[in-house]
Amino acid sequence: MTLPPTRRGVHERLASLSAGAPPVFNPRRTMPLRVEFVRQLKRRRTQFAFLVLLVLPIVIATAFKIGGQSSDGGPALVDLASTGASNFALFTEFASVGFLLVVIVALFCGDTVASEASWGSLRYLLAMPVPRARLLRQKLVVALTLSFGANLVLPAWGMVVGELFFGNAAARSPLGGTFGFDQTVWRLAVIVAYACGQSLVVAALAFLLSVTVDNPLGAVGGATLLVVVSNILDQITALDPYRRFLPTHFQYSWLDTLGQSIVWDDMLRGTGLALIYAAVFFAIAWLRFDRKDITS
Repeated sequence: MTLPPTRRGVHERLASLSAGAPPVFNPRRTMPLRVEFVRQLKRRRTQFAFLVLLVLPIVIATAFKIGGQSSDGGPALVDLASTGASNFALFTEFASVGFLLVVIVALFCGDTVASEASWGSLRYLLAMPVPRARLLRQKLVVALTLSFGANLVLPAWGMVVGELFFGNAAARSPLGGTFGFDQTVWRLAVIVAYACGQSLVVAALAFLLSVTVDNPLGAVGGATLLVVVSNILDQITALDPYRRFLPTHFQYSWLDTLGQSIVWDDMLRGTGLALIYAAVFFAIAWLRFDRKDITS
């Protein structure tokens, strides 16, 4: 048999290999996080979501510049937003945490598995074969990383935009008093961490719907609808004390960081409630996907 021309020694090295040795399958090397993370970063919905987060503070700061200082002199965050970078970042977080960040977290976590099903590629991923538990874990880790990144980018970028537009004055609390730079950074870190904890409820429900339906819009919309309905029910005081168990009841408890001393009580209750909801939703998602017949 005539061997095709190639570099010297290649055929000798091939001939020295043991013939018929089956390839070793290692499930821990399937679907690397780096590959999945790059895939999600290249998607237009990810790029558009972070573009919105970058543009929003600029739009808000421009609106304050055009509209000028509030004339009512009230103690609300909106009245202090243009007094400096720190207050502007606080107001940006306050204005976005109730809906915009909810939609973005639902988008990242609700679109992750359902989009594969809608494209018809989910069964091929499992046939590679990628273990089901590993596929969910890799998808969830990337989705939560992007979600927490969004919660971090908004106030951090708000600080930068606020300094460019309004200077770097000391943060003023709507409850009275001011904070130094170190205290401001510490309280913003607590606020971001608490917002990330609260977003786990939306992330878990969106992920549960993502492994249940084949339409990403249904998963994203269902998780967002939960927050909207919960916020509506939370306004009905006649539901006391049961409304304290609604997933969004402690959503704005991070405002307790704005006093002279941080009050942790409601934030601890809100974090515990969010972890319980998230654990239940994630557990159901894992069981649902493990027993589901993948046909799409």
